[in-house]
Amino acid sequence: MAGRHRLLLENAQQLVLVCGRGEEYLLREAAASPALLRGASLVVGLDGCIKAVGPADVIRSQFSGATFERIIDCSGKCVLPGLVDAHTHPVWAGDRVHEFAMKLAGASYMEIHQAGGGIHFTVEHTRKATEEELFNTFKHRLERMRRAGSTLVECKSGYGLNLETELKMLRVIERAKQSMDIGISSTYCGAHSVPKGKTATEATDDIINNHLPKLKELKLSGEIHVNNIDVFCEKGVFDLESTRRILQAGKDIGLQINFHGDELHPMKSAELGAELGARAISHLEEVSDEGITAMARAKCAAVLLPTTAYMLRLKQPQARKMLEEGVIVALGSDFNPNAYCFSMPMVMHLACVNMKMSMNEALAAATINAAYALGKSDTHGSIETGKQGDLVIINSSRWEHLIYQFGGHEALINYVIVKGKVVYENESCETMSSY
Repeated sequence: MAGRHRLLLENAQQLVLVCGRGEEYLLREAAASPALLRGASLVVGLDGCIKAVGPADVIRSQFSGATFERIIDCSGKCVLPGLVDAHTHPVWAGDRVHEFAMKLAGASYMEIHQAGGGIHFTVEHTRKATEEELFNTFKHRLERMRRAGSTLVECKSGYGLNLETELKMLRVIERAKQSMDIGISSTYCGAHSVPKGKTATEATDDIINNHLPKLKELKLSGEIHVNNIDVFCEKGVFDLESTRRILQAGKDIGLQINFHGDELHPMKSAELGAELGARAISHLEEVSDEGITAMARAKCAAVLLPTTAYMLRLKQPQARKMLEEGVIVALGSDFNPNAYCFSMPMVMHLACVNMKMSMNEALAAATINAAYALGKSDTHGSIETGKQGDLVIINSSRWEHLIYQFGGHEALINYVIVKGKVVYENESCETMSSY
């Protein structure tokens, strides 16, 4: 196949496809044994999409007359799909390192929240920050996520709680979408907390009557493209009825439902999400058995966040029960001032150790299933012909080192590739196969 192409990866020791037959997601046994090739190569075209995947000799013969902008010898290395982080809050000003000390001393999340800390502390600082300040810190955070292997990231607003600041955050996310080599799924999360001086009902009415019509207007004018709508459905925040009203109104203007549910208290969020046709629900530490059954039936993804359960000392989400009952299990870092983690490899490790997932299940949850949770599994989350050429190359003869070496991704990840373009290259990376 002559012609010019963007990238050739040759002779990978392991090429982890994750999916081999165009699956939208992986359940149960399929998640436990993702597709893998040995001694394989792949080609990414000038359009950034994968043109061919297969045994090295077959690809070499098929593309014998072709030219490539870049060729990388992957002998002794592993190639994986770019990781997908299905839940982050990366646009904000003012860190909360002081609250970490409070948590260690025994203060609960809601105690800090009610004392004016938590989300409200971040809202105060984010409202004061300029758009340029927010963009610069956001860009730096995305670059750190990318260096840890994430090539598609869900990014929420939610630290404004008024229309002006929520739009400021969404403009920052839109700017990064247009200017950076990383995939972004943007989420309006104006119902992240009840603003000071308002009741939950008043905040709900404001979102439905003012925020969402403005988002629809900006989408039609091409200024801001939002993908998802989120609500923090929680006791003392937005109750089930307020959550229902906001999510339905968001769905009515074309947004995917992807919200926080059943985190600190059992709220029947999972049942609500299944009823409304939610694409995904995050957290679910307190999900009911009925909620798990409803999510499995509705093909609603569970975005589990092991960093949050770990840092807040919450009970772990029931990952094993969800997997066994046929729920689509995805993972996210929940990066935010309360859970400061950029690394999906560390998230996968925590999912294995604390939530009893296998390494194969964690990989599926951080690739194809996380892509499904964002409505992107037709283009992301696996290495298959026609999908976007988002890839991670690690300097190891077995891909599992990415999870096994807790905190070791900086020495392992050799290249991160988006649309066939190398966006991060770690030249100091040592070959780990002999370690």
